[in-house]
Amino acid sequence: MVVPAGNGAAIACGHEVTAGAAASALQAGGNAFDAIVAGICAACVAEPVLCSLAGGGYLLARRGEAEPVVYDFFVDTPLERRGAESLDLYPIEVDFGDVTQEFHIGLGSVASPGVLAGLFEIHRELCRLPLEELVRPAVAAARDGVIVNPLQAYIFEICGPIYIATPEARSIYGKGGVSLPRDGELFRQPALADTLEVLARTGPGLLYGGELGRRLVAACAAGGGQLTLADLEHYAVVKRRPLARDYHLARVYTNPPPSRGGILIAFALALLDGLPATGRARWLPGLAAAMRLANLARAEDDGRLLDRNLLERYRAELSGRPACDRGTTHISVADGKGNLAAASLSNGEGCGHLLPGTGIMLNNMLGEEDLNPGGFQRWAPGTRMASMMAPTLVEHGGTQAVLGSGGSNRIRSAILQVIANLVDFGMAPEEAVAAPRIHVEGDLLSIEGGFTDEEREALASTGLQTDHWKDRNLFFGGVHIVRQGNAGLTAFGRSAAWGRRTVPVLARRMTGLNRGPGLFTVQERRRPASTGRCRRRCASARRRHGGRSVRSVRCLGSPRRCPPA
Repeated sequence: MVVPAGNGAAIACGHEVTAGAAASALQAGGNAFDAIVAGICAACVAEPVLCSLAGGGYLLARRGEAEPVVYDFFVDTPLERRGAESLDLYPIEVDFGDVTQEFHIGLGSVASPGVLAGLFEIHRELCRLPLEELVRPAVAAARDGVIVNPLQAYIFEICGPIYIATPEARSIYGKGGVSLPRDGELFRQPALADTLEVLARTGPGLLYGGELGRRLVAACAAGGGQLTLADLEHYAVVKRRPLARDYHLARVYTNPPPSRGGILIAFALALLDGLPATGRARWLPGLAAAMRLANLARAEDDGRLLDRNLLERYRAELSGRPACDRGTTHISVADGKGNLAAASLSNGEGCGHLLPGTGIMLNNMLGEEDLNPGGFQRWAPGTRMASMMAPTLVEHGGTQAVLGSGGSNRIRSAILQVIANLVDFGMAPEEAVAAPRIHVEGDLLSIEGGFTDEEREALASTGLQTDHWKDRNLFFGGVHIVRQGNAGLTAFGRSAAWGRRTVPVLARRMTGLNRGPGLFTVQERRRPASTGRCRRRCASARRRHGGRSVRSVRCLGSPRRCPPA
């Protein structure tokens, strides 16, 4: 959706409650960073499997014309390892439908959390509004309840074993002891509402050395975890200069090391830099080859990945080809005043245990195979963990776009393809995000549904084993993007799981800021099972957003606007 430059703002994220909280901050006179803080708090309520106050994340921030900066509030490894004999760490399987993946959970998988510290640091340095005001929408959503949308219900379904793993998890997420929140149900989290209110008043010290920290440490000591009070007191947010790279006629800023996602995106862009974009079908095999080489390059030292000699060696292998990281959410915001923000957050999948008395699900980052390529319990003590999350800024053709993705180790694939779609093929943000994607892992090329016959035939020429997916799927990640330029603001998001699953609110445009409530537009893009179902869902969307305040609800399943509710 487009807004005239300077007369509004744009938000792209994975849930309408997240978008609403960010929008309320902008309506109250806040900037893009106020919107990000409000959105993160709301996402912890409305997208509880994807992010948590006990998880980790990154913010790529640009204030006006200033150089962008990355706030790194990802998780730290504990200062000491616990012996395997008393460690609470065990595997569970998650079923994506076409593929299963093993995760490890338990208190032994919990790393030092960073989201809470990041929120306060961002607020202190970048925000205008009081924190109590920014958390208010999240508190209301947690206390009054959130209607579970199809995507969140799907995520609860595939991660179900984690959210009924312990009595305290079942007491919040389990209905009748075993059933998880379902599509259309009202999901309340009163303990989390109380915790948010208290934290906004008291500050991060409540966790990093205070009462909540002592509760976490006691639970770990008694239940096979590894965190101590020293781990929490040792934690600090780190500000970093983004990794910058020129790609064709664009300038790309992304997450620097120790994050691995950004450096692998930059590496793949460097390989693609020499390939002509002579049509997607001829270009896709080169993309698949670059992805495979980026996987191989994960074994290289990060400091050498962009070395000219190393790049030439990998490019030589690329030129011989035929020419033809996890549970994550993302929020992108442009405030119409030159400020841009892209925040990526993750809780892993959650470890199955809550921070006692708070309603906060703890992370399972030490049980993430993607984040522990050398094996579990082999991490360096007291260090910032690497991540595939890569909030990114792209300057191209007089525009600036901020974007990011969820999807585990598919994050870098998703962002890479959206950048190429924008820069090489001139796609609008909506086209660039909605286009089908590929992902290479080892010698397996996964091909999302939606490619043309010509494109599928070209991908078959790569020599890789291929796995053709019938539909769009969460496996390939979601991207949320906001782009601003002389033509105005555009926001779009894809939370994935299209096809048999419905996509939730994807983007929100803000107009008429500071003119009172109700002056915004919502788009819900869906592929419904039937026109009747589409109309019922649109009517439901209007009720959720306050009736008349919603000017339009657009549907991908029909070329017409949905009829009035």
